[in-house]
Amino acid sequence: MFTHHKRMIGRLYLAGDALVAVASFALAYTLRAHILSPRPLYSPELYYWIVPLVAVFWVGTGVALGVYRDVQEEEWRSTLMAPLKVSFIAGLLLFAAISAFRLEYISRLLLGFFVVIDFALMVAFRLAARRLSVGGFRHILLVGDSPQALEIARTLEAGERRGLRLEGFALPRPAAGETPALDQTALGRAYPVHRLEELPDLLRRHVIDEVIFAVSKDDLDRLEPVFLMCEEEGVKTRLLLSFFPHLISRIYLERLRDMPMLTFSTTPEEESLLLAKRALDFALALAMLAVLLPIFLILAVLIKLTSHGPVCYRQIRCGLGGRKFSLYKFRSMHADADLRREELEALNEADGPVFKIKDDPRCTPAGRFMRRFSLDELPQLFNILRGEMSFVGPRPPLPEEVEKYEPWQRRRLRMQPGLTCLWALEGRSQLSFRRWMELDLQYIDNWSPALDLKIFLKTIPVVLLGRGAS
Repeated sequence: MFTHHKRMIGRLYLAGDALVAVASFALAYTLRAHILSPRPLYSPELYYWIVPLVAVFWVGTGVALGVYRDVQEEEWRSTLMAPLKVSFIAGLLLFAAISAFRLEYISRLLLGFFVVIDFALMVAFRLAARRLSVGGFRHILLVGDSPQALEIARTLEAGERRGLRLEGFALPRPAAGETPALDQTALGRAYPVHRLEELPDLLRRHVIDEVIFAVSKDDLDRLEPVFLMCEEEGVKTRLLLSFFPHLISRIYLERLRDMPMLTFSTTPEEESLLLAKRALDFALALAMLAVLLPIFLILAVLIKLTSHGPVCYRQIRCGLGGRKFSLYKFRSMHADADLRREELEALNEADGPVFKIKDDPRCTPAGRFMRRFSLDELPQLFNILRGEMSFVGPRPPLPEEVEKYEPWQRRRLRMQPGLTCLWALEGRSQLSFRRWMELDLQYIDNWSPALDLKIFLKTIPVVLLGRGAS
């Protein structure tokens, strides 16, 4: 696993161990008081203060022993030994503290039950966490055919349950006139092997989140254009044991097991903050759906009464990394709107690969009203619940628009798409296409939870007043 994955898993284990300690004490108390009771316990109120104490003892012991610093999930031994060490040492400290302060009313049998239950639940939690995949798969292409490249491939296979998926190999210099081939007998399964010249098309036609270069020093100069192309498109790149030119990437060193890699990334890397963003998106979308349900029903009736066709309109859009998903809207146009687009191409008022008409004749009267106040976007709360969108982020484009993007514009696909972003504050549909793209990249380069909150709050009056909508 990469270093930042281990840090994130370490934080997960720390929080989990604290919760497990609290749950274990509750189970131990129930077991001692109601199932095995050689003599009655004192009032439960006398035990309340111990609950935070045991959580602090267990987590503090784990921190002191370093069990959250370098998590070795690949080793079954650590899954057992880390909880055993923590339970043994923290248990001794707890018994010592109870004895030192002469707290005779505390049941030693209860504490014994607690230590055993806590150890068992800590092990069970780690076994369950080993199977947990957070955030879906990250699709990785490996450039190189060296023994180190194959070792990286084996390590990626071992980390597949943590979301690392090897998509194939690209060979930097296959034999002239021959189909590129690679001995993959040491791997769990065979992967596609491509020529390096196919990389631009692979990035365009397939979901590739990362490219790892495991090549010799002799290949570095020749690979410089390929590296810069990946950077321009916003694809995360990792380089084994060497340096490479860069323009705007943040550079940091990571390790895949004991293999050092320089990582070049042009998108936010604070995974704990991104996870918090996702949790807030989910909670807020759920709350808004509950509150806005009457408005959903009113709009659905309005659409049905004023035009023929379905209430909702579904459209394929490109999400994170170019992943396709179905975006939902309340239908604001006549049912045959898509069939009429070609005849209206001459009226397109937008530059670039976007199609937009200020007073689109395909809109229904109810649709114009909904569009003015962005009410047609409300069903996208379901896209947010499903993790396909966020409240704040670049708008998800159509696949045919992405096909016409310049390479530098494709980097906007490397952030989760959203309902609103910086462009909504500057002019919404009145912006030029280039300025729109620049604002999306500016958002990606400066992302923080504070920026998301600022954009979200400033968007509310813009939407309520219908500024810049078409």
